[in-house]
Amino acid sequence: MPKITIYIALLRGINVGGHKLIKMQELKNVLTNMGLDKVKTYIQSGNVIFHSERNAEQLEEQMEQEIRSAFGFSIIIILRTASEWEQIINNCPYPVNSLSEGESVHISLLAKEPSKECINHLLNYKSEMEQCCIRGREIYLYLQQSIRHSKLFAQLQKVGVPGTSRNWKTIKKLGTMVNEIQ
Repeated sequence: MPKITIYIALLRGINVGGHKLIKMQELKNVLTNMGLDKVKTYIQSGNVIFHSERNAEQLEEQMEQEIRSAFGFSIIIILRTASEWEQIINNCPYPVNSLSEGESVHISLLAKEPSKECINHLLNYKSEMEQCCIRGREIYLYLQQSIRHSKLFAQLQKVGVPGTSRNWKTIKKLGTMVNEIQ
């Protein structure tokens, strides 16, 4: 009998600035109709948890095709398993439980590991207000000011690997949702 895996899917660039609009109930219906089980969404920025027997590569491709067919545009989907998500939370190098006013932690989840050159570019970026830590396919950002004004966050565009970012609150909430359906 195939192993059922809990996945977290992060849809990149939907419902931002009035572009690539997808209602979460419609997304849930599309994913359920493609055979995914126990589909749950969280907020409008494209966070989905579900069960499946399929592997991640198959799922990413099939989900991207189904969304393109249903909604008429292409998006990138970043998948992680429940165990990978738990590792992401446990590996956070920043003091998430004692952040001061204005400080935040964000994680960029990448489709694959960036090249050494791209890693070095990010690690060489110096700022007293911002830090990053790269662990495999995740880039942890510690910001002492708004992400809107972050020059480090802007540097992520130069990583050369598709990805999407979420704040710590969303990362933790998705972890809680995973624990609830396990």
